[in-house]
Amino acid sequence: MQPNNLEILLCTAPTDMRKSINGLCFLVDGELGENPPCGTVDVFCNRVKDKLKILYWDGNGFCLLYKRLEKGRFKIPKESPSLSINPDELRWLLQGIDFKSLPKPKVFSVKTYA
Repeated sequence: MQPNNLEILLCTAPTDMRKSINGLCFLVDGELGENPPCGTVDVFCNRVKDKLKILYWDGNGFCLLYKRLEKGRFKIPKESPSLSINPDELRWLLQGIDFKSLPKPKVFSVKTYA
């Protein structure tokens, strides 16, 4: 799977950061309704919004990444229990940027090449 084709699922409800791989897999399966080793990147945030965990199946095992902000908070939208985001939005989220407030890029269509 190519990095730009990754399906990234952001869990917007607070998650207990004491959970490790097995506990997060249980959340992915039970609460998000996804199959943990299906290739999605699952992102979880704590209640204070200063810690993130990222769970990913790489083909022969799970990878678990953890990020703690030293200052500030992650900007987690509360639109639904989970939100599908793209790799750019994940990168901005990891930097502490409110990706929902950024302007969307304009899409142009070309009808003729002259």
